Amino acid sequence: MGHYKSNLRDLEFNLFEVLDSRQLYGTGKFAELDAETARGVLGEVRRLAAGPLADSWAESDRRPPVFDPATRTVTVPEGLRRSYQAFLDSEWWRLGMAEELGGTPCPPSLFWAVGELLLGAHPAVWMYCGFPSFASVVQRLGTAEQHRLARHMVERRWGATMVLTEPDAGSDVGAARTTARRREDGSWELSGVKRFITGGEHDLAENIVHFVLARPEGAGPGTKGLSLFLVPKYDFDWESGELGERNGVFATNVEHKMGLKASTTCELTFGVDRPARGWLLGDRHDGIRQMFTIIEFARMFVGTKAMATLSTGYLNALEYARDRVQGPDLTAMTDKSSPRVPITRHPDVRQSLMTQKAYAEGLRALVLYTAGLQDRVVEAGHRGASDPAAQGLADLLLPVVKGFGSERCFQQLTHSLQTIGGSGYLQDYPIEQYIRDAKIDSLYEGTTAIQGLDYFFRKVVRDNGVAFGRLTGEIRQFLADAHGGERLAAGRDRLATALDALEGMLGALLAQLSGAGEDGRELYRVGQHTTALLLATGEVMVGYLLLRQAAVALERLPAASDRDRPFYQGKVAVAGFFTRTVLPVLPVWRRLAEGSDLSLMELPEAAF
Repeated sequence: MGHYKSNLRDLEFNLFEVLDSRQLYGTGKFAELDAETARGVLGEVRRLAAGPLADSWAESDRRPPVFDPATRTVTVPEGLRRSYQAFLDSEWWRLGMAEELGGTPCPPSLFWAVGELLLGAHPAVWMYCGFPSFASVVQRLGTAEQHRLARHMVERRWGATMVLTEPDAGSDVGAARTTARRREDGSWELSGVKRFITGGEHDLAENIVHFVLARPEGAGPGTKGLSLFLVPKYDFDWESGELGERNGVFATNVEHKMGLKASTTCELTFGVDRPARGWLLGDRHDGIRQMFTIIEFARMFVGTKAMATLSTGYLNALEYARDRVQGPDLTAMTDKSSPRVPITRHPDVRQSLMTQKAYAEGLRALVLYTAGLQDRVVEAGHRGASDPAAQGLADLLLPVVKGFGSERCFQQLTHSLQTIGGSGYLQDYPIEQYIRDAKIDSLYEGTTAIQGLDYFFRKVVRDNGVAFGRLTGEIRQFLADAHGGERLAAGRDRLATALDALEGMLGALLAQLSGAGEDGRELYRVGQHTTALLLATGEVMVGYLLLRQAAVALERLPAASDRDRPFYQGKVAVAGFFTRTVLPVLPVWRRLAEGSDLSLMELPEAAF
């Protein structure tokens, strides 16, 4: 049996009992995809994920893709090739792709539920299969001629990459120095070096289309001077898609990484041996806005990947703990003749497992709650309308999904390993690879600190706190309605206290930001706590969503089957545990934010 353990029951619980997606599925844009069909999709994808995809996950880590510097090509291992082909053959990659390209309309909530199954089993497979999403971007933003490129990408299954980072610029995208020069034929010639390009070179597809941020000659500095170009690995005939000569973009290095080794992370050099020719996306110099349509997808992807890895990590640890017999029950520890018990009987192990469960299930709820907001946006667009409230909340929560999700998942995976003990440090169990594969989630697509800055300055301050107020208002309404009755009263009280603390933290940071008008150094105080604000928002959201689930579970318990009763009991228990053991820390974070000073920034660097 493979490494991957899914939690399909919890996926369906979120979609069809808590979020009640039945109201959307089978209607409007998604008329042909009702709830029962969605359940069937999830079941089929789970079988694919646990079988052909998961089968090559460990092999791809032990024998990763090989880079040949002489030919500047990459050869992937055969197991990974089989898994990738199995995914292509399944046709599930058509879910959510633009209909004009042969895609199947799919609510974002189902799309990301499917994504969890794929990313938990073998994330690199979905990462290499980026053409549906990238082709949809070309279809949406490109010219009529470029729509032909989108069709070729889908019909010929070409690879695709997002190309932002440069060696000296890092996350400072505006410092990029890759340039683009207009050619007489209307195309552009790019020159420069990009780094950390996922899937920048491989032999799973005949061609790869790179989406490259570059600065046209004469453009101004910063991000506003960047444009987005489509640069193929091979030139091609625009009518037929047949390949032509090799274009002047080559992988000049493939990184040796801590984890996620199945996915090639490349240095790409533009203008090697021959010109690197590309086309301006949409014939518009609007690069950073266009690229952000890809970045926002990528950040949702990362948060989903992190949660999926923690979920299977927790379930592997739980299975081990149930079978591992060691030591007597704590109440009989002095009785040398007492029987040995499974380690699930030990309080510390139970506490660790319940914390892992809380974050795995709470973060799944956060991903699907955010995806449910995206459902509303898509459906409104289908009706020719808009839903600014849903869009604002989805935008607000995206850095939380990515930043908070990646941090807590990595943290809890170390506890999954601890549950298995010394054996967990071995490759006999999947946890050590989960940890190595998951660490990147808090780094790429913007580190956690960058997510914190984005959350405070762009998603709260720039929005004048509208979406944040809408979110806290929703939580306060949940509290006022006393969902879950007396059984959840204590948990609701603890959530209310945590919410007060979160709002107090934000108030402190806003006051410091206001003070920066007179003393710019006040921004240093803000900068010390933007990440904490992000994490605090995540804790409140997990507490809120676990309590929502517990309230639904309490309604279902009286009529629950013998099979479902433990599931619902677990929902009530984990909400109480999380609000009791995690949320009480938030008032301390508030006091730290309110009491911050400038001593850290005034300290001479030599003192470090």
